[in-house]
Amino acid sequence: MFLTPPHYDPLVFDAWRFREVMASFASGVVVLTAFGEDGGPRGLTVSAFCAASLEPPLALVCIDKTSNTLPAVEHTGGFTANILASGREQLARRMATKLSDKFERIAWERPATRVGGPILRDDTAAYAVCALRDTIEAGDHWVLIGLVTEGDHREGVAPMVFSRRIYT
Repeated sequence: MFLTPPHYDPLVFDAWRFREVMASFASGVVVLTAFGEDGGPRGLTVSAFCAASLEPPLALVCIDKTSNTLPAVEHTGGFTANILASGREQLARRMATKLSDKFERIAWERPATRVGGPILRDDTAAYAVCALRDTIEAGDHWVLIGLVTEGDHREGVAPMVFSRRIYT
Protein backbone atom coordinates (compact mmCIF):
# COMPACT_ATOMS: atom_id res chain seq x y z
CA MET A 1 0.00 0.00 0.00
CA PHE A 2 1.36 3.42 -0.98
CA LEU A 3 0.75 6.32 1.38
CA THR A 4 -0.57 9.59 0.04
CA PRO A 5 0.58 12.77 1.75
CA PRO A 6 -1.95 15.48 2.54
CA HIS A 7 -2.68 17.87 -0.35
CA TYR A 8 -1.18 15.56 -2.97
CA ASP A 9 -0.93 17.15 -6.41
CA PRO A 10 -0.30 14.49 -9.09
CA LEU A 11 1.50 17.05 -11.28
CA VAL A 12 4.15 17.86 -8.64
CA PHE A 13 6.62 15.32 -7.34
CA ASP A 14 7.08 16.76 -3.88
CA ALA A 15 9.92 16.32 -1.39
CA TRP A 16 7.85 14.08 0.91
CA ARG A 17 7.12 11.56 -1.84
CA PHE A 18 10.70 11.72 -3.15
CA ARG A 19 12.03 10.87 0.33
CA GLU A 20 9.66 7.92 0.58
CA VAL A 21 10.73 6.59 -2.80
CA MET A 22 14.44 6.98 -2.08
CA ALA A 23 14.10 5.46 1.41
CA SER A 24 13.05 2.25 -0.32
CA PHE A 25 16.45 1.91 -1.96
CA ALA A 26 18.76 -0.06 0.31
CA SER A 27 22.26 1.36 0.62
CA GLY A 28 25.39 0.92 2.61
CA VAL A 29 26.21 3.30 5.44
CA VAL A 30 29.35 5.40 5.16
CA VAL A 31 30.97 7.76 7.65
CA LEU A 32 32.76 10.32 5.52
CA THR A 33 35.73 11.88 7.33
CA ALA A 34 38.29 14.65 6.81
CA PHE A 35 40.51 16.88 8.94
CA GLY A 36 39.63 20.50 9.71
CA GLU A 37 41.98 23.47 9.59
CA ASP A 38 42.69 22.88 13.30
CA GLY A 39 43.81 19.32 12.50
CA GLY A 40 40.81 17.87 14.31
CA PRO A 41 38.66 15.09 12.85
CA ARG A 42 35.33 15.86 11.20
CA GLY A 43 32.75 13.42 9.90
CA LEU A 44 29.18 12.74 8.88
CA THR A 45 27.01 9.80 7.92
CA VAL A 46 26.08 9.44 4.26
CA SER A 47 24.20 6.83 2.29
CA ALA A 48 24.93 8.15 -1.20
CA PHE A 49 28.31 6.53 -1.96
CA CYS A 50 29.37 4.32 -4.85
CA ALA A 51 32.11 3.39 -7.27
CA ALA A 52 32.20 5.73 -10.26
CA SER A 53 35.05 4.16 -12.28
CA LEU A 54 37.51 1.28 -12.13
CA GLU A 55 40.15 2.88 -14.39
CA PRO A 56 41.07 5.14 -12.74
CA PRO A 57 39.58 4.07 -9.39
CA LEU A 58 36.99 6.76 -8.61
CA ALA A 59 34.39 6.92 -5.85
CA LEU A 60 31.40 9.24 -5.70
CA VAL A 61 29.71 10.64 -2.60
CA CYS A 62 26.96 13.21 -2.07
CA ILE A 63 27.20 15.70 0.78
CA ASP A 64 24.75 18.38 1.92
CA LYS A 65 25.90 21.93 1.24
CA THR A 66 25.28 22.84 4.90
CA SER A 67 27.45 20.02 6.25
CA ASN A 68 29.97 20.96 8.96
CA THR A 69 32.34 18.43 7.38
CA LEU A 70 32.40 20.05 3.93
CA PRO A 71 34.99 22.73 4.87
CA ALA A 72 37.25 19.97 6.22
CA VAL A 73 36.97 18.06 2.92
CA GLU A 74 37.97 21.24 1.10
CA HIS A 75 40.84 21.87 3.53
CA THR A 76 42.13 18.28 3.40
CA GLY A 77 41.72 18.00 -0.36
CA GLY A 78 39.99 14.67 0.04
CA PHE A 79 38.07 12.36 2.33
CA THR A 80 37.90 8.88 3.74
CA ALA A 81 34.78 6.80 3.13
CA ASN A 82 34.43 4.45 6.12
CA ILE A 83 31.96 1.73 5.12
CA LEU A 84 30.42 0.82 8.47
CA ALA A 85 30.27 -2.73 9.72
CA SER A 86 26.94 -4.28 10.64
CA GLY A 87 25.91 -3.45 14.20
CA ARG A 88 27.39 0.07 14.24
CA GLU A 89 24.03 1.84 14.28
CA GLN A 90 24.93 3.97 17.31
CA LEU A 91 28.01 5.31 15.50
CA ALA A 92 26.01 6.00 12.34
CA ARG A 93 23.43 7.95 14.33
CA ARG A 94 26.09 9.88 16.26
CA MET A 95 27.87 10.92 13.06
CA ALA A 96 24.54 12.05 11.57
CA THR A 97 24.30 14.81 14.21
CA LYS A 98 25.85 18.28 14.39
CA LEU A 99 27.66 17.44 17.67
CA SER A 100 31.13 18.97 17.97
CA ASP A 101 32.60 16.02 19.92
CA LYS A 102 31.56 13.21 17.54
CA PHE A 103 34.97 11.52 17.71
CA GLU A 104 35.20 11.41 21.50
CA ARG A 105 35.82 7.79 22.60
CA ILE A 106 36.05 6.59 18.99
CA ALA A 107 39.26 4.88 17.89
CA TRP A 108 40.68 6.19 14.62
CA GLU A 109 43.97 6.44 12.77
CA ARG A 110 45.46 8.71 10.13
CA PRO A 111 45.69 7.48 6.55
CA ALA A 112 49.09 7.03 4.90
CA THR A 113 48.40 10.02 2.63
CA ARG A 114 47.50 13.56 3.66
CA VAL A 115 44.35 13.75 1.54
CA GLY A 116 42.06 11.52 3.58
CA GLY A 117 40.32 11.74 6.91
CA PRO A 118 40.31 9.48 9.95
CA ILE A 119 40.05 5.74 9.32
CA LEU A 120 37.64 4.04 11.73
CA ARG A 121 39.18 0.57 11.34
CA ASP A 122 37.44 -1.07 14.33
CA ASP A 123 34.02 0.03 13.08
CA THR A 124 34.28 -0.64 9.36
CA ALA A 125 33.83 -3.44 6.87
CA ALA A 126 36.03 -1.47 4.47
CA TYR A 127 37.38 2.01 3.82
CA ALA A 128 38.59 4.10 0.88
CA VAL A 129 40.83 7.17 1.12
CA CYS A 130 40.12 9.55 -1.75
CA ALA A 131 41.84 12.63 -3.19
CA LEU A 132 39.18 15.13 -4.25
CA ARG A 133 39.13 15.22 -8.05
CA ASP A 134 35.84 16.85 -9.05
CA THR A 135 32.84 18.53 -7.49
CA ILE A 136 29.44 18.91 -9.11
CA GLU A 137 26.69 21.12 -7.73
CA ALA A 138 23.43 19.15 -7.50
CA GLY A 139 20.58 21.05 -5.87
CA ASP A 140 21.12 21.21 -2.10
CA HIS A 141 24.12 18.82 -2.27
CA TRP A 142 27.60 18.59 -3.74
CA VAL A 143 28.60 15.47 -5.60
CA LEU A 144 32.23 14.78 -4.72
CA ILE A 145 34.31 12.52 -6.93
CA GLY A 146 37.49 11.21 -5.39
CA LEU A 147 40.46 9.29 -6.75
CA VAL A 148 40.95 6.31 -4.44
CA THR A 149 44.54 6.37 -3.17
CA GLU A 150 44.32 3.85 -0.33
CA GLY A 151 41.83 1.35 1.04
CA ASP A 152 41.21 -2.04 2.55
CA HIS A 153 38.42 -4.39 3.65
CA ARG A 154 38.01 -6.79 6.57
CA GLU A 155 37.36 -10.40 5.60
CA GLY A 156 34.22 -11.82 7.18
CA VAL A 157 32.89 -8.44 8.36
CA ALA A 158 29.46 -7.67 6.90
CA PRO A 159 28.61 -4.07 6.00
CA MET A 160 25.64 -2.29 7.53
CA VAL A 161 22.63 -1.67 5.29
CA PHE A 162 20.10 1.19 5.53
CA SER A 163 16.63 0.99 4.05
CA ARG A 164 13.34 2.70 4.92
CA ARG A 165 15.10 4.49 7.80
CA ILE A 166 16.13 1.21 9.44
CA TYR A 167 19.69 -0.05 9.93
CA THR A 168 20.20 -3.77 9.36
